[in-house]
Amino acid sequence: MLAPVVIVEYDPRWPTGFQAARSAIMKAVGPLLLSIEHVGSTAVPGLAAKPIIDIMPGLRSFDDGHSCVELLEPIGYRYKGDNGIPGRHYFDYSGVDGTQHVHMVVIDSDFWTRQIRFRDYLRAHPDSAREYSTLKYSLAERFRNDRVAYTEAKTEFIEGVLRRTNSSIHMSVKQ
Repeated sequence: MLAPVVIVEYDPRWPTGFQAARSAIMKAVGPLLLSIEHVGSTAVPGLAAKPIIDIMPGLRSFDDGHSCVELLEPIGYRYKGDNGIPGRHYFDYSGVDGTQHVHMVVIDSDFWTRQIRFRDYLRAHPDSAREYSTLKYSLAERFRNDRVAYTEAKTEFIEGVLRRTNSSIHMSVKQ
């Protein structure tokens, strides 16, 4: 059974936790990566979140991710395959410093692009980040023991933000 959905206020230690994880991952598999990004709600200052740091290493090719498995497992990252999302290598980690999820994907893939656009929009639009926090608290209460329903219920908000980012991309291209 999955743990209940729990949302907490933003923790200013999350970026430091990301940097520590980033350093460990780079040390283990750096030559196979083009970039490592902090994504998800813990990457947006002030945004309430599940206390899980989402880390997104960017690969040149999907096959490079297979080479990372044996290098990351000794430092505590457990490989879970794609964990339901094709095109992703997924790892989790639960150590003394908290919980992390690693979403290893090809750089500039749809997954990569959507994660970065969503994060950057919320960083640049604090009102939308506050609205998202409110929604997450409400959904966590409603779907406390159903992570799938919680995630699905956030989809409309996320898609709305991504549509806005598409609009601003098209507007800047036209100018």
